[in-house]
Amino acid sequence: MITLCLEATAHTAALGVIDDKGKILADARDMYKTEKEGLIPLDVAKHHNKVFPELLKQVLEEVDIKDIGLIAFSQGPGLSPCLLEGMRFAKELAKKLNVPLVGVSHLAAHLEIGKLFTKAKDPVFILATGANTQIIFFEEDRYHISGETLDIGIGNALDKFGRKIGLGFPAGPKIEELAKRGEYIELPYTVKGQDLVFAGLVTEAINKYKKGIKMEDLCYSLQETAFAMLCEVTERAMAHCGKKEALLIGGVAANKRLMEMLDIMCKERNAKFYAVPLKYSGDNAIMIGWQGILQYKSNKKYYDNLKLKDIDIKPGWRVDEVDVNWS
Repeated sequence: MITLCLEATAHTAALGVIDDKGKILADARDMYKTEKEGLIPLDVAKHHNKVFPELLKQVLEEVDIKDIGLIAFSQGPGLSPCLLEGMRFAKELAKKLNVPLVGVSHLAAHLEIGKLFTKAKDPVFILATGANTQIIFFEEDRYHISGETLDIGIGNALDKFGRKIGLGFPAGPKIEELAKRGEYIELPYTVKGQDLVFAGLVTEAINKYKKGIKMEDLCYSLQETAFAMLCEVTERAMAHCGKKEALLIGGVAANKRLMEMLDIMCKERNAKFYAVPLKYSGDNAIMIGWQGILQYKSNKKYYDNLKLKDIDIKPGWRVDEVDVNWS
């Protein structure tokens, strides 16, 4: 089965093609970026509308459109204007090709592509994206959240700080580079049980920047503090659930220092640490396609008979609300 897949939850518009063996046949992306500002949802949606036709051309240079038997798209969670743009384009393609359309959870897709690429069997997942920060484990046919951010995701926390000090969007890679030249200064460390709070940490870092503290020191300290918080709740989740694997996924999984800290923690527990390959740690269409294949195979009759008009976006869809009927 060859699946055309589409991602459009936030900053990245992406199209790809993957088969049911996990072989990637095409992968095209275009990320919305700014020099100083953050994401304005309507502007991002316009960006997606503009680039999707070109991305489709790129994909069809790699595969024959007649070979596509399924289309999968990111149904949620995400920014509503972006999700709507993605769904519109996906429905147009499904209607034109007369193939089933599968809407998938963007978050579940992160988890499942992580397992595909790393061969992790039963890990505690560290989901570290722009909008989401959650510690997740699988049990009794459902994903469960052991802990999560109570305010903003770790990616948004880094981007908010970066935006305030003029690093533009995305700020995470620039913060990581600046942090290599920094020294530690104390910032608020807030863990409440298994939950995390990042807003106060970011606010204090911004205030210290205004007072003249070096940018490099603040980048280093912001990373060290936020990542230590993540390591703490991950280790506690592994102990509580009896898991011997940890899998880092999401856009912030590209950060080498976060990977290093989690790897140290796992080695001290005689556990295995995995991270999604850099190219697929952030938002991408391939993970949407793989998730679509899993869902379609588990409930083929349902999707074959599902009408396009009955498919809608789910902007606030939590991963613990997803019916895991493919595992």
